[in-house]
Amino acid sequence: MGSETKRACVVGGSGYVGSMLVKHLLQNGYSVNCTVRNPENKEKIPHLLALKEVGELEIFHADLTDEGSFDVPVAGCQFVFQVATPIHLASQDTEKDLVQPAIKGVLNVLKACVKAQTVKRFIYTSSAATITVNSLEGTGIVVDENNWSDVEFLNSTKQAWANGYALSKTLAENEALKFAKENKFSVVTVIPVLIAGSKPLTPDVPSSIGLATALMTENEFLLKAFKGMQLLSGSISIVHVEDVCRAQIFLAEKETASGRYVCCAANSSVLEIAKFLGNRYPQYEVPSEFGDFPSKAKLIVSSKKLIEEGFDYKYGLEEIYDQTVECAKANGMLK
Repeated sequence: MGSETKRACVVGGSGYVGSMLVKHLLQNGYSVNCTVRNPENKEKIPHLLALKEVGELEIFHADLTDEGSFDVPVAGCQFVFQVATPIHLASQDTEKDLVQPAIKGVLNVLKACVKAQTVKRFIYTSSAATITVNSLEGTGIVVDENNWSDVEFLNSTKQAWANGYALSKTLAENEALKFAKENKFSVVTVIPVLIAGSKPLTPDVPSSIGLATALMTENEFLLKAFKGMQLLSGSISIVHVEDVCRAQIFLAEKETASGRYVCCAANSSVLEIAKFLGNRYPQYEVPSEFGDFPSKAKLIVSSKKLIEEGFDYKYGLEEIYDQTVECAKANGMLK
């Protein structure tokens, strides 16, 4: 980008991925505008306030459901990254609480991007839930950016929060790509699998760290959720949080990039992860028997398109788990 001032906006910068993305952007010489729901609540954003020492960072209030609230933080930015998504764990109405806010949110941010007239590209952080949830049967089925989760299947069971989340992400990503085509505007979507790895900047431990270590912590709720992930999405696929951030920035700056990109470093199953963890960390009592639970993953999530674009993953399964385990130990989840 030459000597031009590099400015980016991160929509939803307070979470695990969002705050790490802000850090990486600052370290890469960007000035960053970051949006959160309540910047006045300093107890919720101490990690963002600390990042002001890394580079030029401004924190703005914005709400996904408020159409005009992104105009100011997006103004003057070359790239806009949306990481935020509506979350409603106790929702009894996923259409009202998840699906419609997700669609409205991505369109509100995109409208602000077009209005700004400085934004070169919008980078939307989607989810593997947009490509992996289907009624297919078998093992070793390869899925990539050409696949979409089965909306009819998700609609039939959307009372479950996990399915409601998958439905909201699928429909929101679809709307973003539809907007790009209709408005001739550059939109790239990043589709990460389960995110773990280095110590989070956030005050709270991300739920994905708990999921990734569920076989080691013996937390029954998280273990059920971990197994449910394979049953719902077809595999236990994982990627390092810093590789996700690196991929987001890489795809923003790569002029030839377009459309969807899967971000996945390793594919596995509950049984295979259990064997791996049992061998690598013998000090923990990792279960080895899972009854009639599927031993092999149904799906292989392919990141071929991103790699062919020129991206290199920095972290493999071993490094991801080594750092995740250290994070869990530091937070008292593991001894």
